Amino acid sequence: MSTNGMSDWAVDLADTAAVYPLQGWEVPMFIIGLIFWIWWHWAQLRQEATEIQHETEADASGDAARDAIDRY
Repeated sequence: MSTNGMSDWAVDLADTAAVYPLQGWEVPMFIIGLIFWIWWHWAQLRQEATEIQHETEADASGDAARDAIDRY
């Protein structure tokens, strides 16, 4: 089954049409993926920093830790 009219691969591929879909989009897709990857890490760091800040503010006095120690 041939989608580009080639019957065998023993030809110069420079003289053929596209061999796979989205040919020529490698660099833009890499840049998009790199931007998404950097954004994802930035968003995760922000979310985790907010979560850590809320945890430390909730137990700023240490009463829960002291109560747990005194209980045992």
